[in-house]
Amino acid sequence: MDAIVSVTRDWAIGRDGALLVRNKADMHRFVELTRGCTCVMGRKTYESFPGGPLKGRRNVIVTHDAGYVPPKAEGLSAGTSVDVVTSPQAALDATAADARVWLIGGESLYRALLPCCSSCYVTRNDVVVPGADAFFPNLDDDPTWTLAEREDGGVTSAGVAFDFARYDRRA
Repeated sequence: MDAIVSVTRDWAIGRDGALLVRNKADMHRFVELTRGCTCVMGRKTYESFPGGPLKGRRNVIVTHDAGYVPPKAEGLSAGTSVDVVTSPQAALDATAADARVWLIGGESLYRALLPCCSSCYVTRNDVVVPGADAFFPNLDDDPTWTLAEREDGGVTSAGVAFDFARYDRRA
């Protein structure tokens, strides 16, 4: 499993359930990397998608509510599925045979499952957004991770510089 995340300079990822930076290049990269794969996410992350499940992917939702019925999860297009599990371990068990699995958030699920990830694909937005209430672990300060690759990203329409980085777990 690999993680994918968009962070600000202080490793913030959200406020009130929403992303902090509008970044079309980041969204395009997310779609390209995760299309055709399995995406593991928390309930709040799933519910933040305006169109329902991510199309062309297996959506695995982790929630403590065993009776949870995901909104907009009926009449799905080919290649799209939704499964609900009740713990991070159940998500690992449910996806063990899947070819490519992405951990896509939110904060508590990142913290629970990041130790199971081999790589982490990070869009690093060079801004601090006041009021952020969800954070990703700072991989630069974590000796178990190393910056393996960095690519210039550009500047968002709001003038925020960003780059793409890949961190790999140290052997």
